[in-house]
Amino acid sequence: MTLSLVGLEIVVNHAPGHTGGSVTFRLPTGAPITAHGKSKIDVDVLFSGDLLFAGSIGRTDLPGGDYPTILRSLARVCLTLPDETVVLSGHGPQTTIGAERRANPFLTGLAPPAGPHRGM
Repeated sequence: MTLSLVGLEIVVNHAPGHTGGSVTFRLPTGAPITAHGKSKIDVDVLFSGDLLFAGSIGRTDLPGGDYPTILRSLARVCLTLPDETVVLSGHGPQTTIGAERRANPFLTGLAPPAGPHRGM
């Protein structure tokens, strides 16, 4: 799903697991970063909320959380993105998809789903 907001095209993906209604927001490469659209971002930027953190993932032990579901969301939403994608999470420092793919223990053994997929 794409959300058009003040001249930005923001990709929205349903990413349940931390909660049933969790979503991520992504500014794709080339999105304008000024009011006049003269400057563009040069890599995807993912606002991951509580799905993915630097070195960790969102909690699933609270009501509405589900560990197998968050793992599927991580594989579908995060691991399909390029390594250089910047991740801005709901807590903690900035990271990239590549750094998390290499070092995040929760992503070990996960793979993006095969075949075409849609955002929601």
